[in-house]
Amino acid sequence: MSKLGKTRLVFVQPGTKINSNYYCSEVLSKGLLPDICQLSDNNFILQHDGAQSHRSRHTVAFLKQNVPNFIEPGNWPPNSTDLNPVDYAIVIYCFFFFDFFTETELSEMTFC
Repeated sequence: MSKLGKTRLVFVQPGTKINSNYYCSEVLSKGLLPDICQLSDNNFILQHDGAQSHRSRHTVAFLKQNVPNFIEPGNWPPNSTDLNPVDYAIVIYCFFFFDFFTETELSEMTFC
């Protein structure tokens, strides 16, 4: 998701292990990158979270060869939902539509 639009969803079969090889060959190469490149005219910065398949040496090498720019694992907080817009959107959605969080839980959350 970006200000330019959104990609198609990439579905993974239940029970599939998302290791670095699968992530690069299936999720990125066949799913996200073609859409991202088209939306951005190949002018984008890719941001990941701290998932193992996102920060592995194999994935970083793949990204260096296949994307114009990305934030390397050492430059991004690994477990920060505050800095991940998708996680942030899910929290808001759950709060407004499902009354999912208590007032106490919400007061303890940090939002950007």
